[in-house]
Amino acid sequence: MKEDESADAIVLDHVGIRMGETQILEDVCARVPSGGFTAIVGPNGAGKTSLTLAILGQLSYSGAITFPKSGGFPRFGFVPQKLQFDREIPMTVSDYLLAGIQRIPLFFGRSPKLVTRIHEMLCELECEKLSDRRFGALSGGEIQRVLMAQALLRDPEILVLDEPTSGVDVKGGKICCELLKKIRLNRGFTQLMVSHDLATVSAHATHVICLNRTVRAQGDPGKVLTHRVLTETFGLHLGIPDLHNLPADAQTCESSCPYHHAAHSGSCTCGQHHISAAEDEKGAGHD
Repeated sequence: MKEDESADAIVLDHVGIRMGETQILEDVCARVPSGGFTAIVGPNGAGKTSLTLAILGQLSYSGAITFPKSGGFPRFGFVPQKLQFDREIPMTVSDYLLAGIQRIPLFFGRSPKLVTRIHEMLCELECEKLSDRRFGALSGGEIQRVLMAQALLRDPEILVLDEPTSGVDVKGGKICCELLKKIRLNRGFTQLMVSHDLATVSAHATHVICLNRTVRAQGDPGKVLTHRVLTETFGLHLGIPDLHNLPADAQTCESSCPYHHAAHSGSCTCGQHHISAAEDEKGAGHD
């Protein structure tokens, strides 16, 4: 690593993972800056989950994984993509969360101090109304909020999330990311998230690792998520057109296009058709 590693939460040094005769990951070198939101992106089968499990200490690997900021193995919070459980269990959200942090069984009583702590955590995640709901009756998005609360109740130094917005609508995903940012900045933990959602990563991540068996690129999402890197990471069928290969007569728009950031200079080369601002005000769609 060329950059200063003293402020890194995680450093991966030539990490490899093999299962039987299959090489899952090879020569992975990457860093996760402390206090930021790092996203690991890549196609299915790229080794993202395996790398996450190795970081969590749940999978053997070659090479080295160190935690410079913590000085040792840190406190982790983990939010899985899905939770397999019996939805008929008569347990409230509050009891589910309490069972994970109270040392004695719930039938011996509930600690008022821990019950208050759970309520405060649910309030922080803006889902306190779920407290007395039956856990099995929750929607997918609501369950994700509860799983985040469960992970955050561990007061983690590093919060690891595996596709937390999977199965959640766009609005719910946006709210989830904004809440996590607010809590992360308030508490100072490091956020590491596995994601396929490039729009979410571009909008919210502070650091990205493009992974497909090995690291294809890493750094600031605005600089790293280029057409070339995404093609190397996801393959040719990602669905992002190469602007340089558009037909010469492809319709373009000018820098005044209302659908593009002011940072664009000269003519917009997106190659997409754009309606005029006047048409937009009349309610026309944007192709």
